[in-house]
Amino acid sequence: MPGLFPSNEAPSKSSTAKIIRGQETTAGGNQILRSSYGSTIAAESVGSHTQNKQNLDYVLRTGLAGGLAGCAAKTLVGPLDRVKILFQASNPQFAKYTGSWFGVITAMRDINRQSGMRGLFRGHSATLLRIFPYASIKFLSYEQFRSFLIPSPQYETPLRRLFSGAAAGVTSVFITYPLEVIRVRLAFETKNESRSSLSRICRQIYHEQPAKVSSASASTPLGAAVPAIPTPRSGLINFYRGFSSTLAGMLPYAGMSFLTHDTAGDWLRLPALAPYTTTANPKNPSAPPILRYWAELIAGGFAGLVSQTASYPLEVIRRRMQVGGAVGDGHRLGMAETAGKVWKERGWRGFFVGLGIGYFKVVPMAAVSFYVYERGKVVLGV
Repeated sequence: MPGLFPSNEAPSKSSTAKIIRGQETTAGGNQILRSSYGSTIAAESVGSHTQNKQNLDYVLRTGLAGGLAGCAAKTLVGPLDRVKILFQASNPQFAKYTGSWFGVITAMRDINRQSGMRGLFRGHSATLLRIFPYASIKFLSYEQFRSFLIPSPQYETPLRRLFSGAAAGVTSVFITYPLEVIRVRLAFETKNESRSSLSRICRQIYHEQPAKVSSASASTPLGAAVPAIPTPRSGLINFYRGFSSTLAGMLPYAGMSFLTHDTAGDWLRLPALAPYTTTANPKNPSAPPILRYWAELIAGGFAGLVSQTASYPLEVIRRRMQVGGAVGDGHRLGMAETAGKVWKERGWRGFFVGLGIGYFKVVPMAAVSFYVYERGKVVLGV
């Protein structure tokens, strides 16, 4: 059984296939696609041409397809995302609406009444500014990590798919996290008179400092030395508030998302279902068939459902840490402290506040994201 990282061992001489990193072609020039269940589909490639996933053109095309997929998905669920953030961060004005679907509808109605449709998309410009590079990096990174960890069908395992997705998610979130903090802060604001511009929000986050610790002299013996306590400074580090919980949440979210989508795609391509779930590639009829639109949406939606369930508690902790400078006394809580505070307020249910909205948002978002990405690759010829 192969390990996590592929070895340099040459393929068996009895094999009729020529192995290339990230792809496989038969001696006759046919492209071979194998699912993790061992089913094989042979399709004529265009001449003798095969895709090189390390090629810059391939990287740019997959990045473009991924960025467009992310923007389309986020725009679809923009209003729900705004309400979910208000619920997760325990915004005082909207705390009374949590716990029911009617509360979601009422909250959206109140936002629309106070600020119009623009209020429902508050912070959406920052969302698109962040999501394009985030989704672009995530999808192209997945293709690259997958190409490295799964250079041939013999290495196709759920663990490798999971690791490829998790690594891609961590890579993309590290690069784009500051934009996510800005977006959440914009979405958290609800009062018209307190609206802040993007530049003002950036300055506010940059200059925020934790609350000063009260003097300990009153509780220590006279003359006792009080050790100096290092105080975190303002600066760029503020744009990574909650980053530790984000990394912890991204591992199960991105990993399970890609693993579930690819596995669902395998199921839908099984010989018994393939005649109903697949169709010819419109750009290249000789290429392997692609999933029909409804089958691709099902695979993506199922991936969103599983990944959201696995990572939601950590997402709640992250949101609370991100808005820590906008509510309360400004005291910065760590990941463990934030989790303890959530537990004291609502118990285990506090870690799943807004999960219903999360499903209602993430399932269609993931379905649209994977659909636009897969169709984008077809249009762009990758």
